[in-house]
Amino acid sequence: MEKKTIGIGLMGLGVIGGQVAKVLSERADILSEHAGCLLVLRKIKVIESDLSRPQALAMEPALFTTDEDEFFNTPDLDIIVEVIGGEHPAFEYQKRALKAGKHVVTANKEVIAKHGAELLALAAQNSASLRYEASVGGGIPLIAPFQRDLIANRINGIYAIINGTTNFILSTMARESTEFATALAQAQKLGYAEANPRNDLEGIDAAYKIAILATLAFRNRVRPDQVFHEGISRLSRRDFQYARELGFAIKLLAIAKQSDSEIEVRVHPAFIPADSFLAKVDSVYNAVQVDGDLTGQVTFLGKGAGALPTSSAVAADVVAAARHVASGQSGSVWQPDENKRIKPMSQIVTRYYIRMGIADQPGVLAQIAYALGNHQISIASVIQKETEPDQTAEIVIMTHPAREEAVQAAFADFKKLPVVKEVHNFVRVEA
Repeated sequence: MEKKTIGIGLMGLGVIGGQVAKVLSERADILSEHAGCLLVLRKIKVIESDLSRPQALAMEPALFTTDEDEFFNTPDLDIIVEVIGGEHPAFEYQKRALKAGKHVVTANKEVIAKHGAELLALAAQNSASLRYEASVGGGIPLIAPFQRDLIANRINGIYAIINGTTNFILSTMARESTEFATALAQAQKLGYAEANPRNDLEGIDAAYKIAILATLAFRNRVRPDQVFHEGISRLSRRDFQYARELGFAIKLLAIAKQSDSEIEVRVHPAFIPADSFLAKVDSVYNAVQVDGDLTGQVTFLGKGAGALPTSSAVAADVVAAARHVASGQSGSVWQPDENKRIKPMSQIVTRYYIRMGIADQPGVLAQIAYALGNHQISIASVIQKETEPDQTAEIVIMTHPAREEAVQAAFADFKKLPVVKEVHNFVRVEA
């Protein structure tokens, strides 16, 4: 039976939720036209402090409730939009909605990365749908292309810059030759970094996102706790100077690859060729490169966060869900398998940049080369700068491809060498 009017419930009225409420209210006519039915925002679940926000004051007071039960018991709610953020209580709210047979639209990357499989199963059981385009890449169309446009492809790899905060910081460090703390302070001043930016800086946010994309691309469930992640806080201005000298840029890269039997998925800073497309993705922009066997390389680029682009993706999902409700169809639900091994980080093979302080005396390089050779790590090149006043020299070693566990074992051996004062940093190389 076709429905002429679709009721929408919104959960959350923060920065994102306020913009979503504005779009659903002010663009109701055009969204309804695209949906083929009337879309009505019936109820908004908020916390007490949200009621004083400008967006709330500009809307009818009867739209708002702070009571969870009152919200879910609102008559004729067909679609629930969750933009609260965080894992709890957002996860429980999504479960409650799906169990009631309501379609869910969310921008919540953490909930989808951690609980997407369970929620998709609930949607299937209750003839509902779960839509999460805004969970990765903000307004950049990513989820839908993986679900539809790229479905005929075998996706071999994904290489992505999917955190605007860290990309802004790294771009600033590279452009202004500044240290990490200065670039972070600038990002916070401009509103690109939160007061507590740990999830961004440590690669946790990017790990959630690449887990979602890898799950879709490889049709195999990838949990965020299976994604190796390493942040950007130990990068120094000197690392960027050496990167330029060697013909590289430094980016926080989210990487996912698959072979016939296993999946490789990781997030960490990486040296990438300075003339590559991803190296030129600056400021808060995101970019996702997808390697398909039929399409070849496809690249998605845009602002990956912020209220405006995120509200665009949420609104598109609302329209898609409304079309299903209006036509009397259940939402199409795809659920991932879980039959491929996730390769441990210790078995990853890549090249490495290593920067260390050494004693300025004869035979030091021979000792370092010997320690590396004991772990089957061969040196591609060495750069040595002038000696410091304390008779310590700084060297940079670029390796040929080596296994992660071998490199870590070599670092342990370096600690036993009196001539190695400190391993200042190391960065993996993706070329």
